Amino acid sequence: MNPLSSPLLADLYQFTMLQSYLEQGMEETAVFELFVRKLPPGRNFLVAAGLEQVIEFLENLRFSPEELDWLATRFPPHVIRYLAHFRFDGDVHAMPEGTIFFPNEPIVRITAPMPQAQLVESRIINLLHFETLIASKAARSVLTVPDKLLVDFGMRRAHGAEAGLLAARASYLAGFSGTATVLAGTLYGIPLFGTMAHSYIQAHQDESAAFEHFSRCHPDNTVLLIDTYDTEAAARKVVSLAPKLAASKISIRGVRLDSGDLAEHAHNVRRILDAGGLRDTTIFASGNLDEYKLHALLSAQAPIDGFGIGTALDISIDTSALDCAYKLQEYAGKPRRKHSEGKERPHGREESRFTARTTVMAVSPPMSSHCKTAIRNRTKR
Repeated sequence: MNPLSSPLLADLYQFTMLQSYLEQGMEETAVFELFVRKLPPGRNFLVAAGLEQVIEFLENLRFSPEELDWLATRFPPHVIRYLAHFRFDGDVHAMPEGTIFFPNEPIVRITAPMPQAQLVESRIINLLHFETLIASKAARSVLTVPDKLLVDFGMRRAHGAEAGLLAARASYLAGFSGTATVLAGTLYGIPLFGTMAHSYIQAHQDESAAFEHFSRCHPDNTVLLIDTYDTEAAARKVVSLAPKLAASKISIRGVRLDSGDLAEHAHNVRRILDAGGLRDTTIFASGNLDEYKLHALLSAQAPIDGFGIGTALDISIDTSALDCAYKLQEYAGKPRRKHSEGKERPHGREESRFTARTTVMAVSPPMSSHCKTAIRNRTKR
């Protein structure tokens, strides 16, 4: 069994409250909403993401015999009997993924019998919080360089395998062109991009030989990493190699820069490539980039055609968490209001831009073009 789909992926108090609800006969309809209380510093909007994973979780929520046996050592028989037949049969209202939203605006509303609505809280927050965090970070790069190729490079430094996969998905939803994470391509249909590592160049005795070997092995996707030793010297080697490859009908699609002063190197490399007749060869840059560095490169008019964004994206390096909450709004047809200092919110259901109601609403995420348009139209608010 996949542990990431287990209903035990929850806080203990979900189960202790469930037991109490059952024993008190509190199984009437509850309405919970998930929202973000405030924007992080330096942000003026957020991008909703993660709904598809929430729907999948709710539709497949089951307790296995092994899980029930384990719970039986901690909870009484009547709770285990309830869980043995547990199926989420509530309603889900939600913003479409890719929607721009603001503080106190609910992303998702869960309407279900109280024990059900309470039990699913932790995993719903976990999924929506993370993907929304990453989609909101990715959207900032999309806004900064809207007409450039943007690729998620961050799986290797993401906080776990699931985080790497969901970051690839969230960034693509927010407008990225694709990802380097192969499994994200197979699971979500996200376009895959990749070149080579410095180790490939280092493993060869000669840099030009490494370029030629890779080009002949990948004639339809020849993108060469040129900053292992001397960036400008490597660009000249690429120019020298190009006619030999052209004789075999291989064109050098691009070169990649990964270190040093990217703006200066890009200007120099562009001049070398153009002088050598490689005007159609693109320049792709990576190396600890984020939206601020993209803005600096844009300001320097660096002739870079695409960017790989890694660590800063997949861990949302400047904002590691959102102040999100999953709060009860109604129970048994009556509004409920929390009065905690600093956490007040109007009671009752909030108006929102939700999609149509269904028992469990399955949606296909509106990917790049939808979100790009939404961002441009609504971030002036």
